[in-house]
Amino acid sequence: MTANTSKSKKLVRFLANNTVPILFLIICAFGIPLSGYSASYLISEIIVRLVRNSFLIVSLLIPILAGMGLNFGMTLGAMAGQIGLIFITDWGIVGLPGMILAMIISTPISMALGWLCGKILNMAKGREMVTSYIIGFFMNGIYQLVVLYGMGAVIPIRSKSLVLPRGYGIRNTVNLIGVRKALDDLLLIRIFGIPIPVATFAVIALLCLFVLWFKKTKLGQDMRAVGQDMEVARAAGIRVEHTRIISIVISTVFAGYGMIIYMQNIGTLNTYNSHMQIGMFSVAALLVGGATVAKANIRNVFLGVILFHLMFIVSPMAGKNLIGQAQLGEYFRVFVSYGVITMSLVLYEVRKKRQQAVAGETLAAAQEVGA
Repeated sequence: MTANTSKSKKLVRFLANNTVPILFLIICAFGIPLSGYSASYLISEIIVRLVRNSFLIVSLLIPILAGMGLNFGMTLGAMAGQIGLIFITDWGIVGLPGMILAMIISTPISMALGWLCGKILNMAKGREMVTSYIIGFFMNGIYQLVVLYGMGAVIPIRSKSLVLPRGYGIRNTVNLIGVRKALDDLLLIRIFGIPIPVATFAVIALLCLFVLWFKKTKLGQDMRAVGQDMEVARAAGIRVEHTRIISIVISTVFAGYGMIIYMQNIGTLNTYNSHMQIGMFSVAALLVGGATVAKANIRNVFLGVILFHLMFIVSPMAGKNLIGQAQLGEYFRVFVSYGVITMSLVLYEVRKKRQQAVAGETLAAAQEVGA
């Protein structure tokens, strides 16, 4: 009986800790047959989504390690990456050298924006996620000002195909034909007719290895200590505010690189909108993989990309086949993106309060015994 009770508790705990992934598994299980897509098509599309989004989502892990929650400020890095892509397109630098140069250009911009974001988040301890979200909106205004009015007027842009007819400002759409699939096609193999971009997966794997290595370094251990308890970390001699800023800077720089990888996969840059939903969808995918505000790992990244984007792929066609309207699937995708973040945050707070209550009861019982 005790063994059965223990198994039941473990099952309940497992279900409670993996509510969101299980929910998405159920949604996908219903949606895949309704969509009518073949297995080979779905696998091919999932591989594309893994290549396109994984680097961006991995960039979220380090701020979580430092106790700063989900970094919606990764949008700042995405903007820096887009600026790098605009410049290399104007200069006509193509292929892998163009991508590398775009990353080099984005790095100092990302570092500056990440430092600014980190400084602001240090003044909003305990409210980092909502603050980083608002910072993203604020910096989007600055980005729009630079791209819409600065480029061509103050910042020289030579290519007429990039500039609006009035003589300044970048067009709504920038053709990235020069770097399109530059990394994806570098080492492409086919397995059962499904293209596998080995080079891009290798870059993502290197980032994952870096994150695993970084967690074991002195700085990584300092971030873990800061994430667990800032006051204890400060008492241990760790520069808490400095460590938190570094975590945001690293995340923002990687987000810039991730955006460049993302855009080379697509091949077209929507100048004023491409970065807008990157933070939201990346955070949602990570949460779908079973991550929380306080804990996330690489397994959450890849599981989240597969489940979240599988739902994205099948929902329009499933909606069309079910009720005759593909548009319902589009609405459902956006609804779920916001809903999964809300659900994950609520569940995290519920678990946190439950743990605090249990800890309080344990402490009270210990005090009674001591008395």
